[in-house]
Amino acid sequence: MFKNKTILVTGGTGSFGKALISNIISKYSNFKKLIVFSRDELKQHEMLQNKIYQHKNLRMILGDIRDFRSIKRALQTVDIIIHAAALKQVPTAEYNPFQFIQTNVIGSQNLIEAALDTNVSQVVALSTDKASSPINLYGATKLCLEKLFVSANNIKGKKRINFSVVRYGNVIGSRGSVIPYFLKRFKNDKILTVTDPKMTRFNINLNQAVNLVYNSLKYSNSGEIFVPKIPSFKITDLVKAITNNNKFKIVGIRPGEKLHEELVSIYEGYSTVEFKDYYAILPSNNKNEINAYCKKTKAKKVGNNFCYTSDKNPDFLNVNDLKKIIKKELPNMTDA
Repeated sequence: MFKNKTILVTGGTGSFGKALISNIISKYSNFKKLIVFSRDELKQHEMLQNKIYQHKNLRMILGDIRDFRSIKRALQTVDIIIHAAALKQVPTAEYNPFQFIQTNVIGSQNLIEAALDTNVSQVVALSTDKASSPINLYGATKLCLEKLFVSANNIKGKKRINFSVVRYGNVIGSRGSVIPYFLKRFKNDKILTVTDPKMTRFNINLNQAVNLVYNSLKYSNSGEIFVPKIPSFKITDLVKAITNNNKFKIVGIRPGEKLHEELVSIYEGYSTVEFKDYYAILPSNNKNEINAYCKKTKAKKVGNNFCYTSDKNPDFLNVNDLKKIIKKELPNMTDA
């Protein structure tokens, strides 16, 4: 997949970016060049000191997707872009909206225009379940990102370039996700705070997120939003898994927070098709185009009124499942 290709990862020093970089180095060592593009020089330095990231063809470029000239210059020899750079903290977005718009929306458009102006052949952008029927600023910026990347396929002219998106839920182990937050909180305070005991969330690990990106690179035709089939969990079951009891303090839902998350809305269901391990939201809900896509890819159309939400998910993790996942994915925090 990456043989003799140059790959650039925006936000390559973040949780997902580091997992992706180490995975590519260990599994696809025949790449031509692997570029980390980020604005954090300390994290770049720290990565270079870690053996798992050491490769003769790994490069670090200090830059910001808000700066069109710097990203265009970085793309001069790039074949594939994986766009992971983003501001992502929901409460912070509510009080600093334009900062999030500058990075998540304007920065993403800068990347699209720079890719169209160079010789890039594939671009995959990372999105979130909060982009589906968003109620917070962060989700709204990610919905804008999705619209920008899907519509970029309409303005590419004769260029052989493909834009697609992957959308997934809460990533265990990523910066700011609920499970590491709860583990740290319990270690320090010995009691957890819950915004609402009815709350549910999707769960995906970093390796699954990386594999979803690989699937997008392999199977994207043009403009799909790929959504993985992943389990959900109840927030109260997570409390039990961490504390071995069900004691918690209810503090009320935070600004911009949903009770249940949504990966495919009922409105998006009309243009959604199903594969074995994931769904694909197509750029058009035209029946003839959907039928042609299904015939070409062996996908199945989903049923009427389909939606994919964390509370109505057929696959739920129980307390024991969560304990095993925490022990496996976060071994350094399980003594909390």
